[in-house]
Amino acid sequence: MLPSAGSLSLDLLDAHLDALWEGVAPPLPPLPPDPAGLAADGTGELVHWALERLRRLPRDPEDGFRREIGGLLVEFRSRRCSWNAAALRLLDDVYTFAATGPRLHEDWAYDVLAILHRTVRDPRGWVRLDWDLRNAARHTVPAYPFAPPAAARFPDSLYPVEHRAAVAALAVMTEEWQSEPAPVRSRPDRDAVLADARTLLDRYGPAARYWTNATAAASDSAPDFVAAGLGGTRSRSFLTSAYVNGLDLFDDLGLIAVNDEEVGVFWSFGAF
Repeated sequence: MLPSAGSLSLDLLDAHLDALWEGVAPPLPPLPPDPAGLAADGTGELVHWALERLRRLPRDPEDGFRREIGGLLVEFRSRRCSWNAAALRLLDDVYTFAATGPRLHEDWAYDVLAILHRTVRDPRGWVRLDWDLRNAARHTVPAYPFAPPAAARFPDSLYPVEHRAAVAALAVMTEEWQSEPAPVRSRPDRDAVLADARTLLDRYGPAARYWTNATAAASDSAPDFVAAGLGGTRSRSFLTSAYVNGLDLFDDLGLIAVNDEEVGVFWSFGAF
């Protein structure tokens, strides 16, 4: 099915705001015709709100403008859909990777590899959280910070988990790997954190299946990740051992969601 005019407008505007935030933006390309296409799927108001906010932002000083653009981009993405809002609340402030790609192969490991190498886009145009998308380290390690096994070795590195455990694994990705002052298990907003994690996984539907690299799942498909916390979770690493740009990667926790149409990849990194 072809994307609607509204969806195309949102995608173009998102890309433009992201480029402005990075300081590399060309002029905004023409948006699809308005009003018919935009009004029909309810996106016109959001597009016009964002364009008006952008028009009012002072361009100088440049660093102040980019900070304002960063805030506008987060709000724009959060307003676009509840999934985006949950992803940003849950994972935007910690070193994580969150991306969804199309399911194109019988063996979904190939779809995961495409996501980790950034060769596919989100089928719905929703938010991708990727600290390393433009990291120069990818010139040395293309999938940085990942060095994933070959598709044929995925069964040796991943373990199936039940939905409840998948929610918990995603929730503890809000924690820091070292010296976490407020683990999810003791936070007053624990239920809200778990609700955001459920919102993210609801995207993949009730028939979705889940895998993790956490070794606790090797003998138990429902480990209590919340009780263990991120720092107490061990895994089979998918990370590169290369020391690039002065950063050591020391631990990780990953979760993969698979259905017939999409593959979601969520990963948390420990680094110093």
